This record gives sequence, C-alpha cells and structure tokens, in this order.
Amino acid sequence: MIILQASNVARRFSGVTFFENISMQIQDKGRVGLVGRNGAGKSTLLKMLIGETQPDEGTVSMKKGIKLAYLAQNSGLDSDLSVYNEMLTAFDRVISLEKKMRDMEAKIASATDYESDDYTSLLSAYDQAQHDFNEMNGYGYEATIRSVLHGFGFDESFYDQKISSLSGGQRTRLAIAKQLLETPDLLILDEPTNHLDMQTLSWLEQYLQNYQGALLIVSHDRYFLDRVVNEIYDMHSGVLDHYTGNYSRFMELKAAKVLQEQKAFDKQQEEIAKLEDFVNRNIVRASTTKRAQSRRKQLERMERLEAPKNETGVAHIQFSTDEESGNEVMRVNEVKLGYDLTNILAEHVNIDVDKQHAVALVGPNGIGKSTLIKTILGKLPLIAGTIKMGANVEVGYYDQEQQTLDPKKSVLNTIWDEHPTMPERDVRSILGSFMFSGESVDKIVSALSGGERARLLLTKLSLQHANFLILDEPTNHLDIDSREVLETALNEFNGTIFFVSHDRYFINAVATEVVELSPNGTRFFDGDYDYYLEKTAGEQAASHRAKASFETTEEFKEASATPIENLSREERKERQKEQRKLERAVSAAEEEMETLNTKRDALNAELNDPANGADLGKLTDLSKEIAALDAQLATVEEQWTEASMALEEFND
Repeated sequence: MIILQASNVARRFSGVTFFENISMQIQDKGRVGLVGRNGAGKSTLLKMLIGETQPDEGTVSMKKGIKLAYLAQNSGLDSDLSVYNEMLTAFDRVISLEKKMRDMEAKIASATDYESDDYTSLLSAYDQAQHDFNEMNGYGYEATIRSVLHGFGFDESFYDQKISSLSGGQRTRLAIAKQLLETPDLLILDEPTNHLDMQTLSWLEQYLQNYQGALLIVSHDRYFLDRVVNEIYDMHSGVLDHYTGNYSRFMELKAAKVLQEQKAFDKQQEEIAKLEDFVNRNIVRASTTKRAQSRRKQLERMERLEAPKNETGVAHIQFSTDEESGNEVMRVNEVKLGYDLTNILAEHVNIDVDKQHAVALVGPNGIGKSTLIKTILGKLPLIAGTIKMGANVEVGYYDQEQQTLDPKKSVLNTIWDEHPTMPERDVRSILGSFMFSGESVDKIVSALSGGERARLLLTKLSLQHANFLILDEPTNHLDIDSREVLETALNEFNGTIFFVSHDRYFINAVATEVVELSPNGTRFFDGDYDYYLEKTAGEQAASHRAKASFETTEEFKEASATPIENLSREERKERQKEQRKLERAVSAAEEEMETLNTKRDALNAELNDPANGADLGKLTDLSKEIAALDAQLATVEEQWTEASMALEEFND
C-alpha cells in the first residue's frame, strides 16, 4: 500500500528549473534511501514531501491520517524537561490510559452490585482498555525508553539532566531517540548518522531493521544504507532514478545502466553520423537525391537519445611520495593518553604501523582518538610511554577540525603561499582538479562550506608528497562521490596510512588493519571493519543484553526486597499493584508469543508450499517476513523472561 507519493513534481528558482518530472513512491513499511551529491536537491524534495513547501508543478499526496515525523540534519531536541521526562511525553496516550485503568480498577474493587448493567459495562470497558494498553506497549514502554536511551549512549546518570544543558550532538541523538519512541507511520531522517559513534550506529541499524513503520533516509553513510534500506532513489542532474536493493546493489545497477545507456547513445550517434554523411554527399546528385532525401526524413523521424545523465565535476585526487620510508613507520609503546596526569583517557596504548599498510583507529566518541593523533604529531604533550617515527618518514596530516587552514586567505593563496615557486597556471590547474575553478579560487576560506574546506585540505595534502598520511575523519563533509574518489586515491597511494574514521564503508575500502582504542588500551585486528565487527559482535551483544536485563529487573528487586509483614497497609497495596502489573506483563507476552508463532507457522507453510517453489520473489518476501517475525519473537521472549523472573522474585 502506498502511503506517500510525489507525482511529476518540479522546483524552479527565478525561472531556472532545478528539477522537474520527479516522481517517487513510499510503501507501507518501505525502507527507502535517498542519495545524491550535495546540492542535487535532496533537501528541497524532502521539504515538498513533508508539506513544508509546495511544488511548482505536480502533486504530493499521502495516506489519510498518516502519522509522519521528519528530523532535519543536525536538528537537536529543544526542551526544558529532563531527559527521561521528555522521553515519557512520547507515551502521553499510554500514560493517560494507564491512569484511566487504575481508576477503573478502584471502581471494580469498590463495587457491590455485581449483577448491574453498570458493573458489566465497567468490566467490558476495562477489558477493552487492557487490550488497547497492551497494543500500545503499555506494559513495556518504560523498558523501551531505557533501552532506546541506552542505545544512544544515555545511561541513568543522564535521566534527570535538563536537555537544555546538553551539547548539540547529544540533543541531536535525543531527537532521533524520541522520534523512534513515537513510532510514526513514516519516519524521514536527514543524515541521522551525524554525531553517532560506531557502537550507537550498529544499535540504530538493528533497531531500524525491526521498525514497524516506513523509513525514508537521506545519508552519506553507505554502510548504514546497506544495512537498513532496500530501495534507493538517486537524485542527479535534475532527475530521480529508482533502484531496488541496498546501496551496494544500487551501485552495481547504476553502473550497468550508465554503461547500457552510453552504448545505446554511442550506437545511435554512429548511425546518425553515417546518415548525415550520406545525405551531405548525395543530396545534390540527381541520381541519388531521392535516397538522400529518404535518409534525411529518417533522421527527422528518429527519436534521439540523450547522453547518459551522470553528473560531472568530481574531484580528481591523487597522492604520491617523493621518497620511500623504512619498513617500520611508527611505533607507539605504552602511551598514556590525555591532557595531563589528572585527566587520563586511556593507557597501555600500543600501535605498530608498517610500510604501505593502512591502519584504521576505531573506538567510541570521547575515548581520545583525535587526542592520540595530536599527541603523535606533537601538538599535545606525551604524558607517558614512547612514540617513534621510522627512517625517512615524512608525515602529511588531515585535520578534521580544519584548523590548519588560514580563514583570512583565499583558496588560491592557501596553496600558492606554500608553493611560491609554482607557476600560477599550475596552481590553478591543481585547484581545478579539486573542483576549484574560475572565481571560486578567489573565495576566502572563512566563506567556504565544510565540503569545500575539506577539498582544499586534500589539495594541500596531495602537494606535500608525504609518505605517511595521518588522517582524522577525512570523509566528514564529503558527499558520496567525493568519498569514493578519495578511497580510490588512497588505495592507489604507494605510502602508509594511519586514520580515524566513523565511515565504516570507508574503513572497509581502505584499511588493511584495525586498532580498537579503549580506556584500558588497544587491541589489534588483522582485517577490515567487517572482520573487526565479526570478532567483536558477540561482546557488544552480550554487553547490551546484560545492561537491558539489569535495567528491566532492578526496579522490581527494590520493590520486593522488604518482607511483606514489615510493610504498611499502603505499601502492601502498592506492592500488590506491582505484582498485578507483572502478572499482566507475563500474560500479555505469552499471548503475543502465541500470536507471533501462529503467524510464523502460516508463513512457513506458504514457504514450503510446492505451488510457490518457482516464485523467487514471493519466496524472498516470505523469508524476509519470517526473519522479521523471528526478531519480534526474540524481543517478546526476552521481555517474557525478564517479567517472569521478576515475578518469581516478587513471589519469593
């Protein structure tokens, strides 16, 4: 079922067409990615889809009564409430219904005439309320809040903190968290992976895979798109192309499509050239003029193909070295990481980097990855341990904070001042290869966008001819096309690379080894990011399960710790209410497990039905539905286990 549709929409600015005849559809429970270069029009299209602006032509329609949520890029939660209380507002209806149920329970308990119509109506209304409460996750919404907050890196120490006192990145994470808790029918996220570390990204991917609503995601994070979406809309050159599959599949299909279109275009151009040549040579000759006129009419009737619309203007990045280093490029031994002895971020840091290897440094936000790089470069003092560079090592540094650029200089002078003997023509030519041409070379650095400053830093780095590149988040601010060009350049580089990145796709493409940084030191993994993830996935899952289980049962342990004979009458009533709540939670989980198992059995029967054996598409869909039910079942079983254990402790 289609829940949102754009049909032949157009946007024009001052009479200039930005895009036109753009159409897209989002199905119920769809998983859609929207990709395209910076400035291609993705945000403009999103504003049309959510109704913030109206298209100059065409229409946008959506399912009646749809619950839609949109999170703009880098937009944070603005609230005077505490973190936990703000998350509770996502369940206002549930909390209101819970209060109504308590009132009903009090009336039921105090009733005397069990045969009256009023009492029968009250019981019926209470049964309906219980059913609605269960459907709205009433027995588990607080556990869901804790789970989501934990997934985004907010433990109990944050619960009572005012949101207004938190950083911009934290408020952005909370904005995503609240929208997930509100469970809209369609959730539109513009660059949701900003400000998220790898552990949080992994959790979010898993959560979105089991999300019951539809998703429309704009992102430069290709790894994220690979794991979350199964449709891609590619916006380029004023058109919108649709592909089925995740990001990697889209890249394969797009390359094949462009190649096919180019072949068809080249073939037609060759045919046109032959026809035009025949006409030009024979139109004036009496004996052949009729044939020439026939060819001319053939040319006029021909429906001419357009050249493939594949945007130009990608930076041409190349790194090279003037001299080779020794085999041992860098040795970091027993380093203590921090700003001083009273503020240690990590210790026992040991890293070996050898010639022509590409080593990725990973770890959660705030662990000290950038601090380590600055310590290696001598920008921060070495507290303890040793850092040694090998023979003939020349370092080139990419600074994610872009502080190595002088904001008062022009683009041209930024490069020319460092290479004063280089002819201006050559400086302009190199800048042109990094997409700075014409008047853009006279722009002042302070007026550049983040992406433009990133390309200027890469220009500087390419001219250094260093044999050891130290890169701190080099893909920040770069669109997907530029990231892929950078990956190619680094893979063709004949030197050594040590880099920090949150871009897991980039790490997979470039890294030969991964080093994980934690407060207790470093661990070495001889492979790319997928290899690292394979080796650590079990640890992360166990840690998350242990934390979630602790948070769910701890409140009930506190309630059951005091012997019942020592409780007051009010405390006993409260305890009985908690016991009933646990009993309802166990019962609701059992009912839901039975429903899910019934659905799963039905789907398995369809999957094994010989009549469907030749329908690959249907078999694939059935497998996906079964996998989704398995994920739901695992979650409900975990909730049932936790509630049952808590009830047993309560009864003991």
